[in-house]
Amino acid sequence: MDLVGAMLKILQGPNLWNVLPDLMMFMLPLWTAVLFGVLVGWVWRPRWANSAINNLSTTCLPPKNYSSIDIVSSIPSFNSLKSQLPSCLFPFSDGSPEVSSSEPASISFSDTSSSKLDTERKNFVGEGDLEHLSKLVEEKDEGPSWIGMMEKSTSNMSYQAWKREPEIGPPQYRSRSVYEDTTPELMRDFFWDDEFRLKWDDMLIEAETLEECQENGTMVVKWVRKFPFFCSDREYIIGRRIWDSDKTYYCVTKGVQYPSVPRRTKPRRVDLYYSSWMIRAVESRKGDGEMSACEVLLFHHEDMGIPWEIAKLGVRQGMWGAVKKIDRGLRWYQKHMSSGAPLSHCGYMAHINSKVSQAHLRYLNNNTTNDSTQEIERCEELVNDEKPSGKNLGKILVVGGAIALACTVDRGLLTKAVIFGVARRFAKMGRRFDVAAYDDDERV
Repeated sequence: MDLVGAMLKILQGPNLWNVLPDLMMFMLPLWTAVLFGVLVGWVWRPRWANSAINNLSTTCLPPKNYSSIDIVSSIPSFNSLKSQLPSCLFPFSDGSPEVSSSEPASISFSDTSSSKLDTERKNFVGEGDLEHLSKLVEEKDEGPSWIGMMEKSTSNMSYQAWKREPEIGPPQYRSRSVYEDTTPELMRDFFWDDEFRLKWDDMLIEAETLEECQENGTMVVKWVRKFPFFCSDREYIIGRRIWDSDKTYYCVTKGVQYPSVPRRTKPRRVDLYYSSWMIRAVESRKGDGEMSACEVLLFHHEDMGIPWEIAKLGVRQGMWGAVKKIDRGLRWYQKHMSSGAPLSHCGYMAHINSKVSQAHLRYLNNNTTNDSTQEIERCEELVNDEKPSGKNLGKILVVGGAIALACTVDRGLLTKAVIFGVARRFAKMGRRFDVAAYDDDERV
């Protein structure tokens, strides 16, 4: 009623020219609020709207011409919560492992995959990485203390998880899993077998071996992982290698720079990625004294360019589902190999290990040099270089639109407080809001 009364008062002016300035001042907040609503509605449009736009652009627009749809589709949006989950910890369905039918998975080998890495490039994964993993296992890496997150178990496995948040880089996660009735060698092959991973890991849609070394087993692989809803796919260039110390396996996988594979807009490259295991036989909890169980210590962190606070929430919600998914995949792999199925090429590469003695591991653990922090800083610089200019634009739009909406819709304090509170929450969605906004202009 206040708005109607103000409008009638303006229209009662003596002539049009006197009314026009007041009318424009009256309408400006209204139109600002309308435009803000259109903007929010566009960036939160449902998937069926995306499909309609794609069909329209395919059938009605000439190729190689830029259109208004191209411009509007670059406006950043807010990620849906489910799309924020880290790749290795995304919650999966409870059904049997199977290949996703919505998008065909594929694995391939590049023309150079059979060639050995030359002398300069054998250090994609080197002794420094073994030292870092060994210190993580022995808790001698001088990092922050680990904080317990979860402890659960099933009839044939047990699981514990911890996290910590260093001053530099994303949150880091540590887990200990003990699988009954399996061997370290089978577990090692299971984690390395990209061909079989495509069958049980719903998020992996492409795996390609770029290079390999038949001397020490070093591999460089490319993964493309699928993410649902409004988040674009992710591309990983991973260097990996296995060390064998008296049947205890140190498996290092991490993101590496590989200039011969150029960056693309889609899928987006993940530079900071670390996911490594220590695998060994342990005594079964059956109490029979047999070393028939397998312990896996996993250390994982990655920077996908999404708000870390949202990612941590996703980890807490999805971690146990992902663990159960891995266990189902492992049991399927056991049956697959016991049926006499041939070993895949990636499984064969898991058998080429670098030998290392326990004495040398003790020497590495006592070494004070550790460049893991420097590596995180270098990857952070790469991410920062990819951030768009005008990174506060999203905050300005949200807060400015909220001000116009609060001043126009209602003059009561309660409505203003609610609107400003919501705007403040969106404007502070995380320490990395600007990176998330850049990510969303590539959404599917």
